Amino acid sequence: VQLVESGGGLVQAGGSLRLSCAASGSIFRISTMGWYRQAPGKQRELVASMSSDGITDYAESVKGRFTIARDNAKNTLYLHMNSLRPEDTALYYCNAFIWPYGGTWSDYWGQGTQITVSS
Repeated sequence: VQLVESGGGLVQAGGSLRLSCAASGSIFRISTMGWYRQAPGKQRELVASMSSDGITDYAESVKGRFTIARDNAKNTLYLHMNSLRPEDTALYYCNAFIWPYGGTWSDYWGQGTQITVSS
């Protein structure tokens, strides 16, 4: 099982970006998927998550600016980010709780994608 993120980059403050995370491999079922971020010198924090039936959770700092979405048919998670701020600069990671064929429920992480917001 592999999670591959894409869509990071450099953007000016006030701009927008969209992240994608595709889960691939021998997947039987996926439960909650989410985005986390880690800025230099800080702990990794939850940005947004979505359960398999569409229940969402957002960090207070991104509410109203970020939207999480999910395509269950494609095992793909998205994060639409608007009104980006310099404090959103971080390495963004995709996370998913997955039941692979022949395995058990486990936590999986992507390799991370960098987002840098310039002021």
